[in-house]
Amino acid sequence: MKDQADGYVTADGRQIGPVVMEMKNITLRFGGVEAIKDISLDIREGEIRAIIGPNGAGKSSMLNVISGFYVPQDGEVWYKGSRRAAMKPFQVAQQGIARTFQNIALFEGMSVLDNVMTGRLTHMETGLFWQSLWKGKAEREETANREVAEKIIDFLEIQAIRKTPVSRLSYGLKKRVELARALAAEPSILLLDEPMAGMNVEEKEDMSRFILDVNDEFGTTIVLIEHDMGVVMDLSDRVVVMDYGKKIGDGTPHEVRNNQDVIDAYLGVAHDD
Repeated sequence: MKDQADGYVTADGRQIGPVVMEMKNITLRFGGVEAIKDISLDIREGEIRAIIGPNGAGKSSMLNVISGFYVPQDGEVWYKGSRRAAMKPFQVAQQGIARTFQNIALFEGMSVLDNVMTGRLTHMETGLFWQSLWKGKAEREETANREVAEKIIDFLEIQAIRKTPVSRLSYGLKKRVELARALAAEPSILLLDEPMAGMNVEEKEDMSRFILDVNDEFGTTIVLIEHDMGVVMDLSDRVVVMDYGKKIGDGTPHEVRNNQDVIDAYLGVAHDD
């Protein structure tokens, strides 16, 4: 990796841009429990940024702070050069941030296409009245949004199941549909919470390929949480490591892999006080 003032160049020659989001001294508490303890990190345009750590490290809490779902008691979140105030989830989505969930959150009774179309809601401007009539601007808007959804479905190779109810799909395909719904929002930052949890080897390989393709084809900045270290080291440009709410490592996969604090956290090595 070659550092530059406005970003860096990866080993495979990809240009990573400037910082688009920065977490400054974030502390998040639930009652008397500190889930995140004074953590700072940044996310650069176009990179794949991983957050890893043992169970209970605070990874999902950090992702929820990034997504705006949690508001930290201390610290600041900066997005595209401005400090981000507390906001509702739909406002975060309108800023170009989309996510998938650790536990699949799809509409089981709806088709794949209809689920993907829900990702276009932030791009719909006509009101309920005109949408019910489906005339004029509402019809044109619906058609344009459906075209985007169909392109995402083609991109993720789920054309054959586009009209199938989600409830009839396998776990791996549901994860792919959830990714499709997030991509339908055309986000600039995509947050993935354990996108490969519960998948077999073949499904993990497919999801890894799609994540790389999303980053390459759309230029989407990706932040992911994943327990499969092989996947993390293969996909990520930079990795931040958390343990018991603290940041214990931050750097390239190679740097993190050789960080003694990270090794100790995963192996459970005790330290003298």
